Amino acid sequence: MSALLESYAAGRWFRDAGDGEPLLDAATGEEVARFSRRGPDVAAMVRHGREVGGPALRALTFHERAALLKALAKHLMAGKEELYALSVRTGATARDTAVDVDGGIGTLFSYASKGVRELPNHTVVLDGGVERLGKGGTFVGQHLYASRPGVAVQINAFNFPVWGMLEKLAPAFLAGLPSIVKPAGQTAYLTELAVRQIVESQILPEGALQLLAAGPDGLLDALTVQDSVAFTGSARTAGILRRHPNVLDGSVALGVEADSLNCSILGPDVRPDDPEFELFVKGVVTEMTVKAGQKCTAIRRVIVPEAMADQVTEALAARLAKVTIGDPRNPDVRMGALASLDQRDEVRKAVEALRAGAAVVVGDPAGAGPVMGDAERGAFMTPLVLRARPGTAEPHDVEAFGPVSTVLTYGGLEEAVALAARGKGSLAASVATGDPDVARTVVLGLAPWHGRVLVLDRDDAKESTGHGSPLPVLVHGGPGRAGGGEELGGIRGVLHHMQRTAVQASPDKLTAVTGQWTAGAARTESGVHPFRKSLADLRIGDTIASAPRTVTLEDIGHFAEFTGDTFYAHTDPEAAARNPLFGGIVAHGYLVVSLAAGLFVDPAPGPVLANFGVDALRFLTPVKAGDTIEVALTVKQITPRAGADYGEVRWDAVVSNQDGRPVATYDVLTLVAKTWPAPSATED
Repeated sequence: MSALLESYAAGRWFRDAGDGEPLLDAATGEEVARFSRRGPDVAAMVRHGREVGGPALRALTFHERAALLKALAKHLMAGKEELYALSVRTGATARDTAVDVDGGIGTLFSYASKGVRELPNHTVVLDGGVERLGKGGTFVGQHLYASRPGVAVQINAFNFPVWGMLEKLAPAFLAGLPSIVKPAGQTAYLTELAVRQIVESQILPEGALQLLAAGPDGLLDALTVQDSVAFTGSARTAGILRRHPNVLDGSVALGVEADSLNCSILGPDVRPDDPEFELFVKGVVTEMTVKAGQKCTAIRRVIVPEAMADQVTEALAARLAKVTIGDPRNPDVRMGALASLDQRDEVRKAVEALRAGAAVVVGDPAGAGPVMGDAERGAFMTPLVLRARPGTAEPHDVEAFGPVSTVLTYGGLEEAVALAARGKGSLAASVATGDPDVARTVVLGLAPWHGRVLVLDRDDAKESTGHGSPLPVLVHGGPGRAGGGEELGGIRGVLHHMQRTAVQASPDKLTAVTGQWTAGAARTESGVHPFRKSLADLRIGDTIASAPRTVTLEDIGHFAEFTGDTFYAHTDPEAAARNPLFGGIVAHGYLVVSLAAGLFVDPAPGPVLANFGVDALRFLTPVKAGDTIEVALTVKQITPRAGADYGEVRWDAVVSNQDGRPVATYDVLTLVAKTWPAPSATED
């Protein structure tokens, strides 16, 4: 008897005393492991996540959490061959495993990078600008995102036992939420191996990740208002979860990714000798055969012009005939087995339901065709293409979760969009077209019904990741039948786990809460130019108020001649006088910014290493010849860079005229040494 899978709960590995149920190799039928429906104390797991994992995560900044994700990704990458070796037992080919294992690790890398580049080195995220709530500026508001003191539960499907876990773990971890992973039993042995690698690495804080390799009984009962559940699976199971009292009445957040009848549309402009035709056919076959069609984003409905149906069917048949089916250990096999014999039975039942309104035109519903493996014990199935009769409902209602697609025909683009919408909401759609008008019509028609739309043509094909590939930077989810949830989407996936709160306070108190200087808050003029201070010495609110400078007509003329910017408002007095905004010659906005830099920059070498940008530049009041300007420069935000001897400093810059009116506002971005003199500067 093979080993019983263990759960990782409350800091230790747990094994049930019973024998459990056998989990079989999808291709050979041999026993891989055993799965018990009885697990550890789930209430204790939830408490451990809240009381141990959550506080440890929330004590870290976003950048520190991102660094741990990067270290974890490197660790899993180093040990991925072990995952590959076990993945083959799920029926996955090397290509399938790369989608699952490498895709999951890549998601960790992506979120690690985005966490550093797009989130502050802090524990809260600001949303939008400061809202002035009173005339005097002493009462202001700011939206921010804060971490929740709960746990993120993920209930995953069998088809992606590694990616499914890691794509949910990464954004929750960055958000400061510990995760409890409940994998599907069929392939839970691969998830357990990945979790063992993570636990043994000791990279993540204790309590940040727990594994429930058992039945989910009692799990939702232990959750409360600050907890969330992300579910991937069938609409039927999603319905059961939605009716749980803690979801209905206890405000436990539930995100669902469920059944999805994704479609691909061939544009009416495409002919058989166009590159888009080949790209379309290749895309359909790829989605039918990767993971043996067991993908939530796979193409189930192939929507083509009536006049092209025969050519599309023939092209699909020709390409599918080259697909070798069998044991994924054989390097010549292109499509492996379904996850189990039971799963194959479910797909065949769905095919029979589809045949009520469609005929099988490619493949044998009852067989697997030539198989490079054990055809009796392996869950092999030939790819099937059906051709739907006009007006039939079944392709829009029945999902065969395997290598099955149905061809539907349309007369005009409006009908094509209407057919796509009959799926009642899907995760992904694609359209192959070379016509921009077709692309626009289809995309805008599909957008309300789909979470993601791919426009495929000869220009983007070389770099396209394909119809069915969820990407860390783009949202993954879909409306209606697809569940109505959203995952990934870059930082959107992190903020999804956090609470957005509107804070009302004085500028000083808001600065203390957010860690970012707020206009109207106290400034500190120490007598030392802030550009002479290293990152270790700078403080939020450090300020320099510059000396004034008068802008002359000669300054404006010289700048125009030197830069070539001879726009009439700067060079033609009569034309400028007729401009209702200026009423005469005015200084270039960029001249004002340039002169301002000369007013606040300390020219000598020092801890400020470089200026790497300006954000939110606005020109508010025209500057005329004879006007005097001065600058107030204040340290707004300090962000040390991990692994570097410098950090980023954001400065609030306000340029005012002789009347005290702001003429320009912007943020100056600089790189500042953490200490000064820097170690390299003193070694000589």
